[in-house]
Amino acid sequence: MTADCVFCRIINGDATARVVLETDTVLAFHDINPQTPTHVLVIPKEHFPAVGDMDPTTAGEVLAAAHQVAKAEGVDESGYRLVFNTGPDTGQTVFHVHCHVLGGRELHWPPG
Repeated sequence: MTADCVFCRIINGDATARVVLETDTVLAFHDINPQTPTHVLVIPKEHFPAVGDMDPTTAGEVLAAAHQVAKAEGVDESGYRLVFNTGPDTGQTVFHVHCHVLGGRELHWPPG
């Protein structure tokens, strides 16, 4: 855990979040600035700065949790998008790996 990481503070209970799913290794919660009707962040409880820093087991747990979130939010059949932003050029502002689960409306390609 990193003291200056907002996601680590959420995991520790030092900051609040609207939790959707929690396991021993993963936490999912609603984004505070949603870009789609369904916008949930799925994070590993262990601090990894970027997606490439995760081990394969943790990456698999994050992906499995993202699918569970899509089902819980009712977008698993209509469709959803998973997005990992890695690095400042992608707009990553919190350097604790996180997967955006986006859905609830038609999403176009390519993204902006």
